[in-house]
Order: sequence, then structure tokens, then C-alpha cells
Amino acid sequence: MNDQTLTAFGLKYAPFSKDIPDTDLWIPPSKEDLLAEIRDAILAHESATLTGDPGVGKTCVLRALRNSISPREYRLTYCANVTLGRRDFYRQLCFALGLAASSTAGAVFHAVATHVQETGRDRLHHPVFLLDEAHLLHQDTLDHLHILLNYEWDSQPLLSLVLIGLPELNERLALRRNRSLYSRLHRRLHIEPLTSDDTGAYLRMRMARAGCDREVFSSDAITMIHEATAGSMRETDRLAHAALRETARRKKKLVERDSVQRLLAAAA
Repeated sequence: MNDQTLTAFGLKYAPFSKDIPDTDLWIPPSKEDLLAEIRDAILAHESATLTGDPGVGKTCVLRALRNSISPREYRLTYCANVTLGRRDFYRQLCFALGLAASSTAGAVFHAVATHVQETGRDRLHHPVFLLDEAHLLHQDTLDHLHILLNYEWDSQPLLSLVLIGLPELNERLALRRNRSLYSRLHRRLHIEPLTSDDTGAYLRMRMARAGCDREVFSSDAITMIHEATAGSMRETDRLAHAALRETARRKKKLVERDSVQRLLAAAA
């Protein structure tokens, strides 16, 4: 964002940047219950799925989860690249856990499983694996994941597994061959897009955090942004950023409906 735009709205920095510390994350009111439920699942040492369309805030919820759980009691391991084969997938988990990765698939899996058992039995940290983009998991990895959750004859929940992905993840897990894994995922959560009220509150919050405490987006502009982005936080950031630049370029102080209309028409 250029200096002209920052000055026009009295901003200290670009308000719709991705670069936000966990402590400054904002969870829409419509998502607070969802965050509480996934947090309760982890505290109960359960496993879960979290699905939602692209850009609706799945990663934001995960970051808020990380910020709300004690690192002294829980060790969260985030895995973003799940498109690897089974051996390389477990090698990646080894690296994330600070373990030496062996060359064979069996040895790598044994290293991860042994670490989970030792950590869980000693009650030092409860391990939590967050697997993002899980709808892209290779079938051979899915075939094997349920074994990670099967410790002490299935009597002790030594590991929590959270699979995050697009809605088609549930369709894959519901297949007969994945039933053993699906039955071990205690909570199946879905995140909806922002509501219209969420969008307005989100825009005001991001502007205020960046130093502007006045209304900048008219109610008509907020409605149009919400409808154009279908409640996607990612698309809201993109369109709001462009609307601020367009408004500053025209030397106006309020983002109006016509500014948003021009941007949408130019992108069509």
C-alpha cells in the first residue's frame, strides 16, 4: 500500500495485510463457538476434522487455537505439505518434531509413533498434529493414518489429529476404505463464510488496528463487498485493499458503493 493511501486514512500500516501476530487475530462472532469446540476437542485429547471453502478463515481459526492453548501442556505440529507419499509425509513429521528421519517408511513411522507414545505416557506434552489441505492427502497415507491414533489397544488418546481441508475431505473420509480413520475423528466441524455483520465488523476492526478509528466504508460499500466476496476473508482483504487505494486516488475520505462497483467492473 502506497504512502498516499496510508496518509489519506491516517494508517500506520496496510490494514489488510496477512502479516498479523497471533495475539491480534480477530475471530468473528459467528466463529467463536467453532473455535471453542475445536479447542475443547484438543483439551479432551480428541481428534477432529475442520472443513470449509477456500478463504473462509480456516487458517485464522488454527492460529487462534494455537494462541489459546498452553505450549507447556500441548505440542502443536503444523503440516502444510500433505501431498507427499507416505514415507516422505512421515519424514516431514519427524523434522517438525525434531526427530532423526530414517530412510525406510517403516522406520520413519516407528520414530513418529514411538515419540507419540513416550510423550503421551510421560504426560509432558499432548501431541497435536494439524494437517492442512488434508483433502489432498494421498490415499496410501490416509490408509495408514488411523494407526497413529491406535495406542494401548485403542484405550489411551495419546495423540490428537486435526485434518483441515475443503468440504470434499468429508466425502473422502466417508468412503468405506477410510472408515477406520473416520470413526476415530470424534468431532466433524465445518466453518461457514462470514456473515454480513461479520464483514462490517471485520473491516472496522482491521482499520482500527491500523490506526483509523472512524468509519471508512459506507454501509452500501460493505454490503457490496460482502456480496462480491461471498463471505471469504481472503477475498474481503483483497477487495478492501483495492477499494482504499481507489478512494485515496480520488482524494475521498469514504469508500462508497461506486468505488467498489468500478473495481468489480474492471475485474470482470
